Amino acid sequence: MAKEDLIPFVKGQSGNPNGRPRKYVSLLKEQGYKLSEINDTIQSMMAMDIEELKSVFDNPSATILEKTIANAMNKSLKKGSLYSLETLLTRVYGKPKEQMDINTDNKVEIVFIEGKSIL
Repeated sequence: MAKEDLIPFVKGQSGNPNGRPRKYVSLLKEQGYKLSEINDTIQSMMAMDIEELKSVFDNPSATILEKTIANAMNKSLKKGSLYSLETLLTRVYGKPKEQMDINTDNKVEIVFIEGKSIL
């Protein structure tokens, strides 16, 4: 990008006026859904196949909650990205425990020679 293409920020104006997009669960909670309803719906919809998700989204009597979750899952599958699915799974089942294996083979050997110590 050339220097002349850069547009400086105007003082007092945000460089990101829309901010970070809201997360699905936050949006749904603002619409009045309880966390338990959201989690139960996510859990049941995770067991659906693609055709079932499509029928939920196309169903005019489906709730906003169901449509939002079906849309998020469908977008993730189309993109080949598991981010939304991982977020939804983590929301319902929690994050799996992570195990770390730390090898500390940093041995310190002290050798005394004629009254001096050498590390």
